[in-house]
Amino acid sequence: MTDDSPYRLHPGDARSPVILHVPHSSRVVPPEVRRGILLDDPALARELDHITDAHTAELAARAAAAAALTPWRFVNRLSRLVVDPERFPDEREEMLKAGMGAVYTRTTHGEPLRASDHDQQPLLERYFHPYAAALTEAVEERLAAVGRAVVIDVHSYPTAALPYELHGEDPRPPVCLGTDPFHTPAELLTAARACFEGLGGTGLDSPFAGTYVPLRHYGKDARVSALMVEIRRDGYMTEPGGPAGPGLGALADALARLVDRA
Repeated sequence: MTDDSPYRLHPGDARSPVILHVPHSSRVVPPEVRRGILLDDPALARELDHITDAHTAELAARAAAAAALTPWRFVNRLSRLVVDPERFPDEREEMLKAGMGAVYTRTTHGEPLRASDHDQQPLLERYFHPYAAALTEAVEERLAAVGRAVVIDVHSYPTAALPYELHGEDPRPPVCLGTDPFHTPAELLTAARACFEGLGGTGLDSPFAGTYVPLRHYGKDARVSALMVEIRRDGYMTEPGGPAGPGLGALADALARLVDRA
C-alpha cells in the first residue's frame, strides 16, 4: 500500500479483532474522475458538503487512540463520489433506484451527476474492486491472527432527510445502529446501545440499515461480526459541511468503549 493509495490500513494491536471501517469521510476526487462529473465546481462543493461523512476519520482515529487495545482502521481516502465501496456492485443494490449504486449517476437532490451513458466499469476496476480486495485481506488477517474479526462501520447522516434517501421518513435518532441478521451478534448490539445511550439514545436500522461485510464472508462466516454506527450530524458538527464541535470528543470516547467491549 503506497502513500498515494486510495485507501489506507492503519495498523492496530496484533491482538485486536476490531477494524474500524471509514468509507465516506473524504472529499477527494481525482482529476481524471472529476472530468466525468457534470457539476460545476460550486455545485460539486455543495454536493460534497451533503454526501461526505465529515470528520468520521478523525472520530475513528480518536477512538483508536483512546481504546485500551488499539483497533485497526481501514480508511477510504477518496470521496464516495468516485465509487461507493459500501454498495453492491450489481443489481442487488437497493440504491440503484436512486442513481446511487457503486458508481453514482445522481446527486443527493436527484440531479444528474454523470452522463446517462457513462461507463462505470473503469471506475469499478480502478477503485471499487481493489478496495474490496484490500478490506477482505484485512479481515482475513484478523481471522488468522485472533480467530475472529469485528468490522465496525463509522458513518454520519444529516439531521434532515435528503431527497435521495429511500427511507427518509423513518426515525432519525442521535445514533443509528445498522445490523445484519447473520453477522451482528446480540452481545455486540447490546454493547453498542450501552456505549452510546448517554449521547441522546440509539435507534435500530433507521433511517439506514445493514452493515459492511466482505462478500467472501457475507452470509457464510460467523467468525466475522459487523455493526454500522451512523451518527446524526447535529451531535458533533455544523451542517452541512462545517467544522466539528465539542460533541466529537464524547462520541470518540463512546466508540472507544465499544471497541474495548467488542
